[in-house]
Amino acid sequence: MLPFLPSILVAQITSTLPSVEQQYITETQEIRPLPGKLNDVPVFNSNSPEVVQAEGILLSTFPSSEKIHPGAHLDYALKGRFDFFSHHIARSSNEKRLLYQGVIVHNPTSRLVRLRVLQAASYLTPDAPFISLPSYLEDPLGRFFSGPGSRLMGDILRGVNQRQFPSVILIPPRQNRMLFVLPITASNARSTYMRLETDGPVYLANLAMYALPENANLPVDQNSLLNNFFNPPTTPVRYRQPTLAEWRYLLTTSDLSYPRDLPPTRPQDIGTRKTIYGRVAGVSFGSQWVSRITDRSDTNILSIPQRGQAYSYPLSTVDVGTQGTKQVQSAQMLARYPDTAYRAHGNYAVNYSLTFPLINKTEDKQTVAISLQTPLKQDEYSDRLFFAKFLKAPVFFRGTIKVTYTDDFKQEKVRYYHLVQRQGQQGSPLVKLNLMPGEQREVKLDFLYPPDAIPPQVITIKTLNSIFDSGFK
Repeated sequence: MLPFLPSILVAQITSTLPSVEQQYITETQEIRPLPGKLNDVPVFNSNSPEVVQAEGILLSTFPSSEKIHPGAHLDYALKGRFDFFSHHIARSSNEKRLLYQGVIVHNPTSRLVRLRVLQAASYLTPDAPFISLPSYLEDPLGRFFSGPGSRLMGDILRGVNQRQFPSVILIPPRQNRMLFVLPITASNARSTYMRLETDGPVYLANLAMYALPENANLPVDQNSLLNNFFNPPTTPVRYRQPTLAEWRYLLTTSDLSYPRDLPPTRPQDIGTRKTIYGRVAGVSFGSQWVSRITDRSDTNILSIPQRGQAYSYPLSTVDVGTQGTKQVQSAQMLARYPDTAYRAHGNYAVNYSLTFPLINKTEDKQTVAISLQTPLKQDEYSDRLFFAKFLKAPVFFRGTIKVTYTDDFKQEKVRYYHLVQRQGQQGSPLVKLNLMPGEQREVKLDFLYPPDAIPPQVITIKTLNSIFDSGFK
């Protein structure tokens, strides 16, 4: 059976190519579920609607009481450690007015609450345009990226903390403060990630509002704005950033931003060719997947494969496309809107931190390669991977991988690689090790799953036939 592919691609393959073997590379090897699980850090996860075409609420965890549109609020308090992720594109017929993204924080308690910004970064598309890059680049200084998601995840991985964000916000009892207000210029995307911590419960809302005329007062006179739009004044109107009071007014009076994204397929109906996972808007459960990958739960070693053989661990798996493991890694949702994703499919911005304590149990010296790969999606076979002979499909992965290991000269190495992989691409080894008989060495891979990526990928451990073997057909 062919791997699961979009129907248009399946139609093209079956009508123009005589056999699977001529179209695909089939690697026979063991596919193993990834040990471990997501941690318990909640994530304010705002990605719907991805394309913002009107003012309104993108995601609100505020209580629904005293709100004109109660369905726009999820009534979910966040406290202690939690993360913030958002990715939105501004697109409107009225591109003369700048769109602002504002995140308002509310303290519902009777005491002062401190919100600490442990790490934060944000990028617009112009800061990180989508450019064509080689599939494999060593990048020790973070100079290579393609798209805001690629740059953002690379910076967070390296510990970058942008100065435009405060380190601490003090929120008085039952009052609001702005976490940030940033523009999203027309036809561009903004991706933001923050690691946060509070000493008390807070509510957050991610809001979209256009710049206001300098002389606008609360409540905002919509009729006046429309009149100015259809009957422009003779003198140019100067616009300004909204104030805290205006953001609060929008939060109280506005509905969810429209138009909405396509609603998701119900979980009980997933598995058909028409499956729609939907965009995420809510609080997801888990920001990091930390795992020490061993032969068994009661051991502390990972035996390398026999010479010429390999095994793989899928990453960021969704309901359909587990490479035969039946393991779905997508984060659960603690709170969500009814027309948005049931899970945080894709695990955007989740930090995978994977340690491989490799050991050579054979009586010969072995060369082991570790690679990140993007096989074709399928859900039937756990003993093979399918790759494309001709890489014509879209890019499915743009992101930075951190590799920590001890090299053959007993030197500790930390290396960063920026990878670009198309659907069906085997990829190049991130590291090769020559292990003597009985020798054990650890390799650690760290990365944040990029917002611009499409799962699944796999981490493949392969023992090569020789040091000169590339590991691929």
